[in-house]
Amino acid sequence: MMKHVPPTTPDAGLNEAATRDDHIAPAPRVSIQAFCESVETAAAIQAAGDDRRMAKAHLRIQMGGVTAAAEAYRTSPTPNVIVLESESRGHEILEGLDQLSDVCDPGTRVIVIGRLNDVVLYRELMRRGVSDYMIAPVGTIDVVRSICGLFSAPDTKPIGRVIAVIGAKGGVGASTIAHNIAWAIARDLALDSVVADLDLAFGTAGLDFNQDPPQGVADAVFSPDRIDTAFVDRLLSRCTDHLSLLAAPATLDRVYDFGAEAFDPIYDSLRATMPCIVLDVPHQWTGWTRQTLIGADDILIVASPDLANLRNAKNLVDFLKAARPNDNRPYYCLNQVGVPKRPEIKPADFASALECEPLATIAFDPQMFGTAANNGQMIAEVASGHRTAETFRQLAQTLTGRLEAKKQRPSLFSPFIGKLMKRPA
Repeated sequence: MMKHVPPTTPDAGLNEAATRDDHIAPAPRVSIQAFCESVETAAAIQAAGDDRRMAKAHLRIQMGGVTAAAEAYRTSPTPNVIVLESESRGHEILEGLDQLSDVCDPGTRVIVIGRLNDVVLYRELMRRGVSDYMIAPVGTIDVVRSICGLFSAPDTKPIGRVIAVIGAKGGVGASTIAHNIAWAIARDLALDSVVADLDLAFGTAGLDFNQDPPQGVADAVFSPDRIDTAFVDRLLSRCTDHLSLLAAPATLDRVYDFGAEAFDPIYDSLRATMPCIVLDVPHQWTGWTRQTLIGADDILIVASPDLANLRNAKNLVDFLKAARPNDNRPYYCLNQVGVPKRPEIKPADFASALECEPLATIAFDPQMFGTAANNGQMIAEVASGHRTAETFRQLAQTLTGRLEAKKQRPSLFSPFIGKLMKRPA
């Protein structure tokens, strides 16, 4: 008989949209087979298989519904998850599931997609061990949420939220902003957090937090066979009661070339133990930085108000929107705004080109930022009442889902931005 995985709330499958959460934990390495009756549902499931949160899962789609599934598993073992679409009436769905249960391996989880919005049917499905019931037509994100939700039991610790911060150009202060956001998440929101410095050669997190740990992220990435939650936990350096640091060695005695998935085991281990992970991503374009950005829950691009930053930020936004169609679009903020005698592109022009308002605009203040950097302190420690410290608190709230981002508003295009907008994504 199929294993029963109870829903988080009674009749949750009938009103999923009402309890929808933007943060969806990724699925583990599992096998999934879907048996569909409509092309539309098959397309939605196929698109779900391409979602970043389903990257580790192996998905196979067939047509034929419950009947095809029961026939297929008479002579072959069942996968971890079966997704069944049925356009039949309630009693016919139940009869089909009874036939399937005769050939279904213990522990297999079943998701049913049907056309009937019926509480009695839903409860009968749950009683028979069905893990979830969705009402067609289903969207891509509905399928992703349902499958990933099978492996996030309500009585377990929530999977950590990954926030990636990257500069649109070198020297724009992305690391400083990443560290201050992590500090604000830990201090002002009281969330256990870790900041991971991924610039192994030139990282500054150790300096910014006045830490000199003997171990860090390099010990993990160069020892992939040893990575687990206990090993990664030993590499963390505690900065405050709620904030830990996974520092970079910041030495040049090694060449830091990695494969695209080299850091994935580290992220998985951090997700299992930390509610919030802030990744300080270096300004470079490699397989692993690309994979890191695609796999993050939220992304913040830091840019200065000049032409190169505008171009690079737009390229990043366009790429990430296409690579993550079911996620929030990347956020961006403008830093070092108002440098004396420097011609700058106005925030409104940035908003026009990127089709979104900046999440924050941070003024150029060399005295305050320089003092904080030289003292190994955060901005809130140097000037807790300064508006920049409040900006970091607001960024922390938004990126952790505690506050809505600013709404988009239309803006006029300058001649250059008009040309930039016409470029293919």
